[in-house]
Amino acid sequence: MSEKILFLTGRLAERQLNRVLDSMQPADFLYKTQQIGISVAALMTPKLIRRRVTEAGDADRILVPGRCRGDLDELSSHYRVPVERGPDDLKDLPAFFGRKGKPPDLSRHDCLIFAEIVEAPHLSVEEILTQAASYAEAGADVIDLGCLPDTEFPHLEEAVSALQAQGYKVSVDSAEAKELSRAGRAGADYILSLSEETLHLADEMDSVPVLIPAKPGDMDSLYRAIDAMTAKGRPFLADPILDPIHFGFTESLVRYRDLRQRYPDLHILMGVGNLTELTGADTTGITALLMGVVSELRIGAVLVVRVSPHCRRAVHEADLARRIMFAAREENSLPVGIDDGLMGLHDRRSHPYSADEIAELAALVRDPSFRVQVSEAGLHVFNRDGHHIGDEPFGLFPKLGVDSDGPHAFYLGVELARAHIAYRLGKVYTQDQELDWGCSADPGPATGEDAEGENASLGHTLAVAAEKRAAKKRAAKKRKERGAKGEATKKAPKKTKKKAPKKTTGKAKEKKK
Repeated sequence: MSEKILFLTGRLAERQLNRVLDSMQPADFLYKTQQIGISVAALMTPKLIRRRVTEAGDADRILVPGRCRGDLDELSSHYRVPVERGPDDLKDLPAFFGRKGKPPDLSRHDCLIFAEIVEAPHLSVEEILTQAASYAEAGADVIDLGCLPDTEFPHLEEAVSALQAQGYKVSVDSAEAKELSRAGRAGADYILSLSEETLHLADEMDSVPVLIPAKPGDMDSLYRAIDAMTAKGRPFLADPILDPIHFGFTESLVRYRDLRQRYPDLHILMGVGNLTELTGADTTGITALLMGVVSELRIGAVLVVRVSPHCRRAVHEADLARRIMFAAREENSLPVGIDDGLMGLHDRRSHPYSADEIAELAALVRDPSFRVQVSEAGLHVFNRDGHHIGDEPFGLFPKLGVDSDGPHAFYLGVELARAHIAYRLGKVYTQDQELDWGCSADPGPATGEDAEGENASLGHTLAVAAEKRAAKKRAAKKRKERGAKGEATKKAPKKTKKKAPKKTTGKAKEKKK
């Protein structure tokens, strides 16, 4: 008979909980969910549960959120069924029951990425095509040719034609009306940007224009340009312009909000370069935040710039962020636990094993191969000969006894360096695998024998179990070998030793005579 489980939850998590449980069907248990009238499920306490859940009904077990604190034994006694904590994160519920959940769908998004090739006039057509291929591979939908003031761009038309021949959508970004006209006649898909003062250029071309205020912050001029293009029935996008921090950033965010409220169905573009390029911070967090704003306001396009070396992965980050935010919005959930690709420096669960768990595993090792792991206590290196703990590789190396073994020393040096970086930054470390930097870097090659095998990331319980099974097999093998030797000894005929003739002395010989 199937077990019956009662899941307790709050208002915010109720919908997602039911969706996760539905995705797990068919399951070997029956379930009911009960929303106990609290917004955040993690804030429920045993006292609150007793007050709002009168009885367990026909449940065989009650599951509360993993972050619920308090004495659950008291609740178990009260309801006369086990009351247990589930996982901290709802998305881990399938794994909690020994099953993998349905992976999030990151194939969808609703935001175009315009990736700007800066200083395009200084690049040859071949160089432009090479950079466009890199942008497209990173996730760009439109290749933007960035023009320069007072700089001739004689091969503009050739560049537009060559890009479109390769299948790319093309936009041309210029402050010069003549260049925008040339781009339109060349067949560019988009032009950036027109204001109400240059709006007449739109009548000369089929290109979709991006409209901006005539002067910084002049929203009235943008509204007039929008109304004029709407009256003509022409497609366009509008960009109120995102300003850098301390130069109007907060007010510029408000302008995007106001624009959406005034025009609920308007196609909006946001240029993010003024924040990613002009802020001395890693771009993953900045991009995640901005793409959250983009998602909330249903902004349909972003212009991404990659000039400064610290923005080298800006297109990759924008591509992943738009997919994460879309998935979260569709699921009516927080953008947490969907994909960790935007978490390059730190991991949410940096130390899967505690120092005690590693010590337990180390005690089971019976071979000379070194294992390297990381806990809150530091770096752990162990084999059958010992278990060493330290906070940096140089202190550990003299204890390992590999001074004369060059290849082994090199290998341990690489692994301890990785482990040290993971320990310092709070990242997950797995022996024989590259550290995971998310979308901040291309993934490195798998190096361990089991990197692609099913044992590549054994949990602590499975690892201990595997070691115990291996130890039992070794012990059984030794017993069998000893038994076989014993049987062989019993069955073998005893060899009788011939007694050597006694030697007689000279005096004895004389007596015999």
